[in-house]
Amino acid sequence: MSYEGEMLAQLQMPSRQEVAEALLESLFRHNGTIKEFGEGEEIVDEISNKFKLSNEQRQAFLETVYRKENRIKRSSLWHRLLFRAADLLAKENLVSRPTQTARITDKREWMLTEKGFNTALKLLNIPETQKDILLTKSFEVQKIVNKLIKTPRPQNYNPFDETKKQVSITRDTHLRTRGFRQAVIEAYDYKCAFCGIKINSPDSLCWEVEAAHIVPHSSKGRDDIWNGIALCRLHHWAFDVGWFSISNNFIVQISPRLNTLPTNFGKMGDFDFIRAFAKKKTRIFLPGQEEAHPHQNALTWHRENKFYT
Repeated sequence: MSYEGEMLAQLQMPSRQEVAEALLESLFRHNGTIKEFGEGEEIVDEISNKFKLSNEQRQAFLETVYRKENRIKRSSLWHRLLFRAADLLAKENLVSRPTQTARITDKREWMLTEKGFNTALKLLNIPETQKDILLTKSFEVQKIVNKLIKTPRPQNYNPFDETKKQVSITRDTHLRTRGFRQAVIEAYDYKCAFCGIKINSPDSLCWEVEAAHIVPHSSKGRDDIWNGIALCRLHHWAFDVGWFSISNNFIVQISPRLNTLPTNFGKMGDFDFIRAFAKKKTRIFLPGQEEAHPHQNALTWHRENKFYT
């Protein structure tokens, strides 16, 4: 048995497989990524607490003697076990290695793959259907997000995908849908472009805000960031049915048909979720990067085809 193996056995540390499964669960809860297994990292403490490690187990060190350099290198046994577990997951294609992740995000992180994502869901008894509302990252979806945010903004953008057909939903379709949602919501900093609300679930796994298509899928709208806008559920519905639209300079336009509604319609207590924006020219909340702003061609289509004047 190796020196490291003897230390693990002596301290009754959890097995590499047990740590690997715990790591998958923690990666899922931490948006799918971790930078490193160093001291003070929240995910490291989280897994330590899961196994109820003693101070001795947490603070144990391996010592490596470098005779030529006349020095001793000390490394944390627990952090090394975490690294070994992550390496095992990478070999099974359940996570991407930091060098792989850095090629698409410029960040050296371990990241869940789709296979790892699915495995984590099974370990946590969460149905795979929930993937469509979760924002936990996966390596495959992140590649799509990377492509969406780095594609140069076209001058004469066509928001329609004429090749789109109503066919059975495939795995690639699901990946593109999740990539579109993640790219749009992150661009808008997880808040509604209309009212600015920003809130996530108590378990931090999903956000209230949704990625809305300006030209909808039913009209063959593209899954491009320029055809997307982040909206809360209430204003997503109002936008889709035409109660409001957006001008080419991003000013909210309210349908005059609102005046035909009874005064008690559209209110939440004393707050009117649309009329409050009709009294003054309100500019939507926009992404920090101009490249991600909604394209005027998509907005024009919405005003001409969805907005009620």
